[in-house]
Amino acid sequence: MKLHGNARTCPKSRKLLVERILVDSWSLTEAAAAAGVSERTAAKWVGRFKAEGDAGLLDRSSAPKRIPHRTPAARVASIKALRRLRMTAAEIAEALRMALSTVSAWLKRVGLGKRSRLEPAEPPNRYERRHPGELVHLDVKKLGRILRPGHRVTGIKRQQSKRIDGRLTGVAGWEFVHVCVDDYTRLAYVEVLADELAQTAIGFLRRAIAWFAEHGVTIRAVLSDNGCCYRRRFSEACAALGLRHLHTRPYRPRTNGKAERFIQTLINEWAYARVYSTSAERTAQLKPWLVHYNFRRRHGALGHRAPATRLNNLVGNYS
Repeated sequence: MKLHGNARTCPKSRKLLVERILVDSWSLTEAAAAAGVSERTAAKWVGRFKAEGDAGLLDRSSAPKRIPHRTPAARVASIKALRRLRMTAAEIAEALRMALSTVSAWLKRVGLGKRSRLEPAEPPNRYERRHPGELVHLDVKKLGRILRPGHRVTGIKRQQSKRIDGRLTGVAGWEFVHVCVDDYTRLAYVEVLADELAQTAIGFLRRAIAWFAEHGVTIRAVLSDNGCCYRRRFSEACAALGLRHLHTRPYRPRTNGKAERFIQTLINEWAYARVYSTSAERTAQLKPWLVHYNFRRRHGALGHRAPATRLNNLVGNYS
């Protein structure tokens, strides 16, 4: 039950009001004054209680019982049918000679306000490999480089970048966070690099392979999107390393969902978790955070255990 924001009474106080009048023999005036309502209101609740009992003390809907000008059900069905033909609200309004506001309101009411709702909901696509290293997910996240403290540190919002020779002197450019996440354990290896070129991605992959090997994991296949750094040269490097290179479906980032979800955690708990004065300060905090993520942080998909708990040889090793 939802009470009105300015309501002076609730079902319990109304019951007390009625009992004082009917049981304790209070006068209508005395009971109304004690409840802080008018005699007319007190008489209304007494009357409802006599007619309906406790149910009469509940709030009633303020919606009108009749709406003479309500859009007929047949017209609403026509709106839905035309929408399923992928017509816009304006086209439907023109075809049915109705007000655009009315058509838009009904489309929103029946859950078809966005044309994307016309497609059936896509079923979850959850999967997990059976062994560590069987598949690792690769991705890159761009972060703005911090050259000097911003207004969140200095408190000066009027500080602006100056344009010289067509360039903004205060623009810091980008840093590229390369991530590698094991599908089975969710163990992650991350580096902050200067670009996302193929040679850079290949070097990162080699260092990731070495890092996982130090922790007892042999990588057999990698999954990446179709970005420029993961094309022919990268595939050739994977073949030379004895790895199978898989690509995600075009325009389907959810295919690489484990890397995408890890990046969300990474930026929320590391990159945007605090205010950094410089990029070097932010990068310095990456390694401690990764140790926390891999060995201590509870992961919902792993039964609220840390990724390292899926590797028996890593339990208790926080280095």
